[in-house]
Amino acid sequence: MRTVPARAGNAPKEARRLAADPAVDAAEQTLSEEAQRALERRIRAHLPRGGVDVTFTDNRYTMISVRREHRNGPFYRVRLHRMFAGASSLVTQALARYIARNDHRASSLLGDFIDANQHRVRPRTKRTPIIRLVTRGRVHDLQSIFDEVNRDYFGGRVAARITWGQRNGRPRRRNSIKMGSFSVEDGIIRVHRSLDRPFVPRFFVAWVVYHEMLHEVHPVTVINGRRQFHPPAFLADEARFVEYEAARDWERRHLDELLTY
Repeated sequence: MRTVPARAGNAPKEARRLAADPAVDAAEQTLSEEAQRALERRIRAHLPRGGVDVTFTDNRYTMISVRREHRNGPFYRVRLHRMFAGASSLVTQALARYIARNDHRASSLLGDFIDANQHRVRPRTKRTPIIRLVTRGRVHDLQSIFDEVNRDYFGGRVAARITWGQRNGRPRRRNSIKMGSFSVEDGIIRVHRSLDRPFVPRFFVAWVVYHEMLHEVHPVTVINGRRQFHPPAFLADEARFVEYEAARDWERRHLDELLTY
């Protein structure tokens, strides 16, 4: 099997003329079985002998591939990028010469055609990761806490979603812990699983959740070229939490236990 990869670079005038062939744009609308068979007939008309089978692809790297067989004579299985669907007669003749004889000049012309039609190669689509939300823990139900805080402090306006963070191996003593985080990109609050233990009171988890919800209400600001994650308005609202002082005091007294997880 011989392949002709996509090539980079500026296309010459002849290639641009070929790409501008209105038949190309028209054929892109219909990549059906009929279109493939029509191109087969056009290529076969220029083959010295033998048959051909054409399949269109959306391959982003290989624009042409040929597999040569013998069935009482030569037979060619050809995979072509859809950009060739309505190629001009000049390009079709070059395809026939390349398929049958690996013709060097035909290969060069086809390369120019591919260069001129790079915009027809579909870019790789970025897959959106599936995020599994886990709200019910062994001790605390985050969704219940979130709904309660959202109702009492934000009038139900916070649209973020919430989940426990991932488990991270065996228990160990940590130097620090990020008890909660808010991702602006996907609108998700993540709470560290260290808080899902019997000794952690519900009001403390609620305070962590409240803090992260405030990040949706108070976006990051830039002052004098520096980003402020907790501007004065954020801190003022944070202090509105009913058990704010009790939560801070509890954190100071139990930090070592939280760090061991």
